Amino acid sequence: MESAQMEQSLHPGNESDRDEVHNQSIVVPVNLIATTDGFEKKDHSWFVTSQIPTDLSIQVEDITFYVHKYPLAARCGYLSPIELQQPNPNLGCDLKLENFPGGSEAFETVLKFCYGLPIGLNPHNVAALRCASEFLEMTEDLEDGNLISKTEAFFTFVVLSSWMDSIIVLNSCQNLSPWAENLQIVRRCCDSISWKASQENSATGENIGEDEWWFEDVATVRIDHFTRIIVALKAKGMNPEIIGSCIMRYAEKWLPSMDLGKEGIRRHGCWQSGLHWSITSGSSQEGAIGKSKEYRMIIENLVSVLPPQKEAVTCKFLLWMLKMALVFSTSQALISELEKRVGMVLEKANVNDLLIPTYTVGDQGKPGNMTNDHAIHDTDVVQRILEYFLLYEQQQQQQQENPGTLTVSKLLDNYLAEIAKDPNLSITKFQVLAESLPGNARTCHDGLYRAIDIYLKTHTSLSDHDRRRLCKIMNSEKLSLDACTHAAQNDRLPLRTVIQVLFSEQIKMRAIIRGKDKTASDDTQDEGGNWLCSKNEVNSLRAELESVKAKMTELQTDYFELQQEYGKLGTKQRSLSTWKFGWSKIKKPSLFHRKTDEEETVEGQNASHSDHKTKFRRRMSIS
Repeated sequence: MESAQMEQSLHPGNESDRDEVHNQSIVVPVNLIATTDGFEKKDHSWFVTSQIPTDLSIQVEDITFYVHKYPLAARCGYLSPIELQQPNPNLGCDLKLENFPGGSEAFETVLKFCYGLPIGLNPHNVAALRCASEFLEMTEDLEDGNLISKTEAFFTFVVLSSWMDSIIVLNSCQNLSPWAENLQIVRRCCDSISWKASQENSATGENIGEDEWWFEDVATVRIDHFTRIIVALKAKGMNPEIIGSCIMRYAEKWLPSMDLGKEGIRRHGCWQSGLHWSITSGSSQEGAIGKSKEYRMIIENLVSVLPPQKEAVTCKFLLWMLKMALVFSTSQALISELEKRVGMVLEKANVNDLLIPTYTVGDQGKPGNMTNDHAIHDTDVVQRILEYFLLYEQQQQQQQENPGTLTVSKLLDNYLAEIAKDPNLSITKFQVLAESLPGNARTCHDGLYRAIDIYLKTHTSLSDHDRRRLCKIMNSEKLSLDACTHAAQNDRLPLRTVIQVLFSEQIKMRAIIRGKDKTASDDTQDEGGNWLCSKNEVNSLRAELESVKAKMTELQTDYFELQQEYGKLGTKQRSLSTWKFGWSKIKKPSLFHRKTDEEETVEGQNASHSDHKTKFRRRMSIS
């Protein structure tokens, strides 16, 4: 009678249905139905080895399980008698479970539990079994101590009390969406991890100089889980520098480095040849595009959780993230956010980090490429960073005599010297970038002069107008005496610039002499030999200065006469003989034997003129 009642509860319906089912199965006591000798696997099939023939087939993924109806229906509300009596012959099985959390491996463990066999709960499988039991509705209403309550208890009291177990469970949730989210498994793991990390730093006094062992563990989780941990750490008031260090460690682990070689970059989905980036081709192209999308998602998430404090992360890290954002074509809003943050700490940057390659916008998720038609370095990005820096300095009301501004001016001059070597860099971009800083930002123009000289040396085809335009950026009065001496002998500079440099050099020499006069007068109490030595030096310098002044006056007169003579010449009369005649009017003792701006365009200079230029270079040093 007990067997008849059991059979009826499993197979409700009319009497004929029950007779048909009864003829296909053996009616045995309940305690025997749950008994099995074990399980046997053959290819893609899974069989229960029992004295009782199986009467149900369930497909999970590509595995078909041949089991008994009653042990499952007794503990799984999802596998109700109504569901079990409506098999679908088109499937080749009685029931197919789509998108089962944990897949066939988790379902196999659930079956063992339903058959009364011992199962082992551990951090690696508890999340999958918790989701699977929820899917199958294995509640306490069906049986006390069902799988939902057992997995929930293990997760709450064992997993959440352990740091490493929480990390393991969080990593196991990657393929359990949306079940792990809906059951709050991910949230509770993130909260547990963040609480333990904050307690750890509170115990150590939040000393970021110590070895932050937990950075490495947190860096193993998926990016969306990582951001939730960071948000929780912020809410708990953790030191922004510790949070920033954790973010930098995560980026270091998951993003390709700009310093990697070609093979290292290839392993991350793209390759680098010099400064040229592109996607790998061939059969790996689809995978590389997917990798690029993954990098883009990581970059966007990391930037979104950066602490607002400017000391939270280093300037080097921000510039590296900016390069990655440009390579993998992130949103313009994110790029602007990084540029602003770099502008806040620009004085801590170095030239190599500022050398950002020029990338074209990629398509279909590809990283950007650089072509030979573009300038090597993206000066527009640096221009915007400078603008943000100046805006930030203005807000801080520290623009006047601000050490940060002076540091940035030296940084910019060194950067200009590097990009000046690029033959594709336009003079306009170079000039705009050089003039970005206010006039009082540079106390010395030696670095700017060096950058201009390198640009002139690289771009030999510049017109006289462009050379004069470029040299107007530089203030000769802010050049050191050594720079003036070098500029006075520089054939690449326009003549007008050289004259300005010489006047500045004259003023500096006069200041030096006056300083030595004062020093000599202060030495009257010393021994007579020392005083006479200083006085003789002053007299020598003074005589040399008078000689320079005389030669300068002579140069100005000769230059004026030459300009008048040249203006009288017609276009057809500007022949080589006429040029020689005009040049011969300059007296040999003249300080300068070089071309004017207009005369530099005349071809066919003779050997005599070249000899004059050689003499000019030898006599330019006035020291």
